Formats: sequence, C-alpha cells, structure tokens
Amino acid sequence: MYAVIKTGGKQYKVSEGDAVNIEKLTGDPGSEVVFNEVLLVSGDGEPRIGKPYLEGATVTGEIINATKGPKISIFKMKRRKGFRKKTGHRQDLTNLKIKTISIS
Repeated sequence: MYAVIKTGGKQYKVSEGDAVNIEKLTGDPGSEVVFNEVLLVSGDGEPRIGKPYLEGATVTGEIINATKGPKISIFKMKRRKGFRKKTGHRQDLTNLKIKTISIS
C-alpha cells in the first residue's frame, strides 16, 4: 500500500516503513506527525484519488532527526565588467519514518 502526500509545497510517494527526507518540520525526534493532505492511496484494488485531497485519509510518521541537504553553489557573473558573486544554500530537512497509512 502506498500514498502520495503533499507537504512543504512538494509531493512525496510514501509506503509504510519508508524513511523519507522532507522539508523542515517543527518537532523533536521521536514525536509523531500526521499528514491530512493525502492526494492518492493505492494498494488493495483500485487506487483512490482525491479532488484535490482524500476525505478521511491520513498518513502518520515519526520524526527521526533533522539534517541538512547537500550544498548548492550559486555563481553569478557579468562578462567584461569584473562582477563575480558566489553564494551557497543548504536546505534544512527532516528525516521521517512512515508508520501507518489509513483511510476511513
């Protein structure tokens, strides 16, 4: 059984027992997170698709830890002007383990 959830402006395909990295969530390691914005649930029989979300569908996960993503370098340059600018970014991520997918 798998589900597609929406969090942090992105969509993730998750199954029970999966460990996923999503954009930063507030909470301590070990705390439980419930996602109500479930777009699709599939597994036994026909997939159920929401318009836009499924009524009564929830995905529960447990926060494992908070990490940072890989560094992304941004380099800007204007030719013949001597202008060079280098910056970087590391996204804050939350490592999450999916516990249950339920639909009522």
